Amino acid sequence: MPGSKPISILPRPSVNSISGKDAARFRRSLFAWYDKNRRDLPWRKTPDPYAIWLSEIMLQQTRVAAVLDHYRIFLERFPNVEALATAAEDDVLAAWSGLGYYRRARMLHQCAVEIVEEHAGRFPKNADALRELPGVGRYTAAAIASIAFGQPVAVVDGNVERVLQRVGGGQLTTQQIWARSQDMLSKTRPGDFNQAMMELGATVCLPREPRCPACPLRPWCATRGELPKAKRKLALKKREIWCTLDRRDGHLRLVKRPKNASLMAGMWELPQWTGLPHASAGQAHWRTFRHSITVTAYTVHVLREWKVKGRLRIPGGKWVAIEEVAKLPITGLTRKILKADGII
Repeated sequence: MPGSKPISILPRPSVNSISGKDAARFRRSLFAWYDKNRRDLPWRKTPDPYAIWLSEIMLQQTRVAAVLDHYRIFLERFPNVEALATAAEDDVLAAWSGLGYYRRARMLHQCAVEIVEEHAGRFPKNADALRELPGVGRYTAAAIASIAFGQPVAVVDGNVERVLQRVGGGQLTTQQIWARSQDMLSKTRPGDFNQAMMELGATVCLPREPRCPACPLRPWCATRGELPKAKRKLALKKREIWCTLDRRDGHLRLVKRPKNASLMAGMWELPQWTGLPHASAGQAHWRTFRHSITVTAYTVHVLREWKVKGRLRIPGGKWVAIEEVAKLPITGLTRKILKADGII
C-alpha cells in the first residue's frame, strides 16, 4: 500500500549460527528450564557409575515408567557391580524379566564380570575406554562418562536428535548431529546438559504435538516443531499362538526355550503351540492376550484344564513349584499371563 513501511521478515535461526554469547544464552535457558522442570528420577540422585550405567541400559528402547520398579528391585538384588558379576546369569535374567530385549541383561552381566576381573571393580572414567566394555556403545559410554565423571562428551539419543533436527531446521546426518551436540555442550555441566537435552526431547519436544510454547529453546528453533517426514514404519506381522496354563498340586508346567533361540534364549515360558493343539473337550479357553515382540503382534489364546488324548510330551518341560516361579527368568508374555491369574 502507498506510504506503508515494508515488512521485515527475519530468517529463522539455524543451529549453525549459535555460537559465542548466543550459545551461552542457549545453555543458560536450557539449564534454567531443566533445573526447574526435570523429573525426579532415582538415577539422577547419584554419581555412582554403576547405578547410572544400569539406568542407561534399562532405558534403551524402554519407557521410563516401565523401568522405575525394575530399576529399584534390580539394585536391591544387585547393589553393586561385584554383586552383579558374581550372580548366576539365570538370576540376572529373572531380575530383568518383564523389561524385554534380554540380550541387554546378558551383556550387562558380561560387562560386570569384565569390570571386576579386568578393572578391579572400577568403571573406566573416559568414553573411549568405556566403549571397550561389552554392550557399551557410543551413547552409553558418553552418558556414563559425562554424568558420572563430568567428562565433556556429548550424548545423542532419539530425543536429542529430534531437538537438534528441529533447532537446526534441516535433515542433518548422524555425524552432523553428534558434532552439533558436542559444539553446544556445556564444559562445566556436561552431564546436566546431556540430561537436559534428553529431558527436553522426552517431555516437551515430542515427536507428535510438541509443546512449543513451553520450550526454552524456542528463540533458537528454526522449525517451531516441524520435522521432516519420517520413514513409514514397517507393518507388524501378525501371528496367533496357543498356550496352556496347567497347574497341579501347587506346581506349574513350564518350558525352557533353547539356548540357541534367536529370541529370549534360555528363558522359561508356558507350553506353546502355533495352532490349536489336539486335546479333549475338557479343556477350557480362559483368556486371549495381545502381545508384541519386535516386529510381530501376537494374539495369544490361553487354555486351562488341560486334558490331552494320550500322554503330553513337551521337550524341556518341567513342573515348577509356584513359589519358585518368580525366581526364574520367565518371558514377558508368561509374566503377563501369570500376573493376570494372580500366580505372581
